[in-house]
Amino acid sequence: MIGITGPDKHIAWGWWFGSLAVRMAGGLPVRLTPGRATRVGQLDGVIIGGGDDIDPQLYAGDPGTGHYDAERDRFELAVIDAALKERRPMLGICRGAQLINVAHGGDLFADLRPMRVQTGNRRLILPRKTLNIRRGSRLAKLIGQPQTRINSLHHQAVRRVGRGLQVSGRDLDGIVQAIEKPGRGFLIGTQWHPEYIPQRGTQRRLFKELVREAARLRS
Repeated sequence: MIGITGPDKHIAWGWWFGSLAVRMAGGLPVRLTPGRATRVGQLDGVIIGGGDDIDPQLYAGDPGTGHYDAERDRFELAVIDAALKERRPMLGICRGAQLINVAHGGDLFADLRPMRVQTGNRRLILPRKTLNIRRGSRLAKLIGQPQTRINSLHHQAVRRVGRGLQVSGRDLDGIVQAIEKPGRGFLIGTQWHPEYIPQRGTQRRLFKELVREAARLRS
């Protein structure tokens, strides 16, 4: 059973595609939102999904001027905390990767757009951006190649990496695209959305490994 977090509002694209990816990997998806809470202890693994920006007060003390979902922030931070304490396998996607970083004491770039030189600011659901993967990382072992193509639906990303986390992938501008936690079991965060490109076997491997680790811990 793999919990997938998301908002109570908005169209649930992340849930639909995420649940399909989990089912394709052999898992049973469970929808988690602030209004659909389930104890992490009842689950075998967790996906922290994408969505709205994270309230900057959580990492910079700046009240910000954007649209935030404080209830979801609190809910997902509690899910991350419980998953860490109970050592559940965890995958963070886009906002989810950012929130995992914040939960470990890291912070974010509030707006990447001025930083991009070799990569465009256009949001693309298809894999058009190059990911350079750090040799020796768990992500490298999963993907099986030093580079791959990813999509891009974000304007924020990890800046200072949180305690115990490592960068395992960057784009051509050096912006962090993947983080992981060595020695902890399965904990990977992707700045891109692998659930939206299930036609690529390299992306399906992330969900297969999450489900495999969850099944191993359950047995």
